[in-house]
Amino acid sequence: MEQEQIEEENHDHLAEPPHVKAPREHTLWPDILKGLKEIYDPEIPVNIYELGLIYEVEIMPEQDGVCDVEVKMSLTSPACPVAQEMPAWVQGAILPVKGVGGVQVEIIWEPQWNPSMMAETAKMQLNMFM
Repeated sequence: MEQEQIEEENHDHLAEPPHVKAPREHTLWPDILKGLKEIYDPEIPVNIYELGLIYEVEIMPEQDGVCDVEVKMSLTSPACPVAQEMPAWVQGAILPVKGVGGVQVEIIWEPQWNPSMMAETAKMQLNMFM
């Protein structure tokens, strides 16, 4: 049992992109993260979080029992075929989280996404060792 917990903690560390700004201590974060990890780039078999497309998640102070969430993210390319749909997918993954009021998603291009932004698990899945 203890070995399983150690392996899970190691996997969690490897599944974390190096640049993401997120309120990991907030009580809503685990459910928000779970939602983000259910979204996949249709051309790449890795979820958008581990792919490194999520740059920042900000959970606003609670008002009337809910918190609004702001997400800054990028895409692998400005020519991404799902560029118009991706923000709605992110909203749809976070809005059902109990305690979330509204979700705003902004696509940003600086810094430009590159493979070094991927979590180690994503690099392993794609056989991209740097």
